[in-house]
This record gives sequence, structure tokens and C-alpha cells, in this order.
Amino acid sequence: MPQQLDNAENTKTNSQSLKADLQTLTKRQDFILASRGLKHSCDTMIVQTKKNDLRTVRVGITCSKKVGNAVVRNRAKRRLRAIAREVLPTWGRVGFDYVLIGRHGSTISSEFKNLKNDFISALEALHRKSDGEN
Repeated sequence: MPQQLDNAENTKTNSQSLKADLQTLTKRQDFILASRGLKHSCDTMIVQTKKNDLRTVRVGITCSKKVGNAVVRNRAKRRLRAIAREVLPTWGRVGFDYVLIGRHGSTISSEFKNLKNDFISALEALHRKSDGEN
């Protein structure tokens, strides 16, 4: 569970600073390293995570051709990107890379709140696994 702060102002400031620190994975090597980390599969997406030595949260979004043509893949990536922007400032951990992989059909057809709930439950499961490894 993310750290809870007593003061609403501190929560807002903390959330804003994390949002500013949210970076995008762009290099293939970063995606490969994340694929060697922890994974959690949901009906709507696959989430991979790996610790990094940086003091930021980094996120990468990908969809294979199995998801659909370019229009469908881009729509799926837009939805996953919106979920990441909304959820990671609260639930993400500094020093982690997250990769969201879209799934055929369900990433596009699921309601936004279901995608969001799946992502939050995946993050909780991955954080439990990473805490257990330490």
C-alpha cells in the first residue's frame, strides 16, 4: 500500500512531484530489462516491473500486432497511457520501471474503471512480490 500522508497538502505536493518525475521508457534495452523482472497478468493487460537505480518512476507502453491494426494499437496505448498517468502518481514506487502491455480485445473493449482497477491490483501484487524478494 502506498505511503499515506496526514496532510492533504503534502499528498497533493507529493503527487504533483511524482507526476513531474514520471518518465517514459524509450530504449529497447530498458524494455528488455523490465521483461526480466516481475510480471503480473490481468484480463486487460500485462504489467512488468523492475527496480532501477534512478530516483524516478519510468513507464513504457507497448502493444503487439496481435492487438490489432495500427489504429487499434494506438487506441490501446492511449488508454494505457491515461491509466498510467492517473494511477502511478499514487500507487507507483520511485525507483521502479513499469511496462504495460496491451492485450487483444480486452484493452480496447473494457471500461476505463476496469482497466484502472486491474492496473492497481497488478501494482499491489507486484509490490508484494518485490517486498518478498528483498
